[in-house]
Amino acid sequence: MKKLVFLLSVLTFLSCKKESEEPFGKSTETTTEVKSPEALGKEIFEGKGNCISCHQVDQKVIGPSIQDIAKIYKDKNGNLVNFLKGESEAIVDPAQFPVMQANLAITKTFTDEELKAVEAYINSNLK
Repeated sequence: MKKLVFLLSVLTFLSCKKESEEPFGKSTETTTEVKSPEALGKEIFEGKGNCISCHQVDQKVIGPSIQDIAKIYKDKNGNLVNFLKGESEAIVDPAQFPVMQANLAITKTFTDEELKAVEAYINSNLK
């Protein structure tokens, strides 16, 4: 009888789970995908930045192409992040700047990490 009570006690103890334990089959670990700056920049460029509506990789649409932007900023040693913050003048196509001003309201809300990621994406398209 003592063995039976002991066995039932052990089984009862083992069947109880802690509140912090997840049900069977669910992982408690969360995986965070680490994106490269270029990948994050592309996501922002095509997503919340809505830059893709005016800038294509290799052709001028409303604004200059991404390749032209990267080349001119490199050749003129410009600071794209400062431009997107609204802290420097347009150097690619100053005549188009009034069109871009509306979008600067969006880019001014980006974090430094996001702005650097957009810059990395643009520079990754340099040919």
